[in-house]
Amino acid sequence: MNLNLTEEQLAVRDAARDFAQNVLKPGVIERDRDQRFPADEIRQLGELGFMGMMVDPQYGGSGMDTVSYVLAMEEISKVDASASVCMSVNNSLVCYGLQEFGTEEQKQKFLVPLASGQKIGAFCLSEPEAGSDATSQRTTAVDMGDHYLLNGTKNWITNGNSASTYLVIAQTDPEKGHRGINALIVERDMPGFQIGAKEDKLGIRGSDTHTLMFQDVKVPKENRIGEDGFGFKFAMKTLSGGRIGIAAQALGIASGAMELAIAYSKERKAFGKEIHKHQAIGFKLADMATQIEAARLLTLKSAALKDAGENYDLASSMAKLYASEVAMKQTVEAVQIHGGYGYVKEYHVERLMRDAKITQIYEGTSEVQKIVISRAVLSE
Repeated sequence: MNLNLTEEQLAVRDAARDFAQNVLKPGVIERDRDQRFPADEIRQLGELGFMGMMVDPQYGGSGMDTVSYVLAMEEISKVDASASVCMSVNNSLVCYGLQEFGTEEQKQKFLVPLASGQKIGAFCLSEPEAGSDATSQRTTAVDMGDHYLLNGTKNWITNGNSASTYLVIAQTDPEKGHRGINALIVERDMPGFQIGAKEDKLGIRGSDTHTLMFQDVKVPKENRIGEDGFGFKFAMKTLSGGRIGIAAQALGIASGAMELAIAYSKERKAFGKEIHKHQAIGFKLADMATQIEAARLLTLKSAALKDAGENYDLASSMAKLYASEVAMKQTVEAVQIHGGYGYVKEYHVERLMRDAKITQIYEGTSEVQKIVISRAVLSE
């Protein structure tokens, strides 16, 4: 594995870092406080080509590799995880799914505006009783000949109220189990589609997370992705790539917290010297740097495998598991290093700590990742 980044990859990283520090950071505390979706900032991310990074330029994307995507996600996540989760869902789940498995007509109609940042997408899998157990879909899509009749509820949907295009996983034939599940493209203005109240969350408060309701929504057959019964496989393949995005997000949250902790430790004095000169703090910083670098290497490895066309399912699960655990642990340490100042919003680290927790939960909990990893290891 070549660990040297190309000039293009470095340019992408630097552009994302500049955007995060100069555009996202000035209003991030207020957006978190007010639960305000960063609509203008997301529009600018689209203009920079960051909402469809890995999509072929013929479909409105930037044609970049997954490593570049990881680098950009890390920089955005250092500052604003609410913006980065919107970016992750649009890139890793929605655009990827449409480009990889959609028809040419679906790509032209839906992928082009999503990849170019003109519109935002949402991925709708989780339900009140079907989160980690994705086979237990209660949302139904009854085959009516030329269309499906969609009924049910999806919850915890990122971009729920900001999206225009929704990829919905639903059960068509319960007797077939996971082979009876389909993936459907639902448009916001379809009759019978309703958006519920916004969730009041611990972290990533700037992202809009909603429950979605479908009541007799007529979805044309041409909006089905793949063959009949492909929905579950579609969801699993898409989530595998999505875990790279969340690993990069967790990595960014952790590395952002470390950068703040290092800067503070050089300014704050205690007992006559800067606190980083005390071994207790120095050792904390050493552990942070080591674990974050390990998370970075796991994440980059999974991205490199994806770019090489190799199987990355195990690598992405490992990266997501480890990076999310590091994010949670090291943001807590960053708050500790800041002492009392770490407990107030002005110093950013308390927000990063709150944002870190969700990376252990969405797109497959840490426990689910361990199931995936253990099965892979035991099958060797």
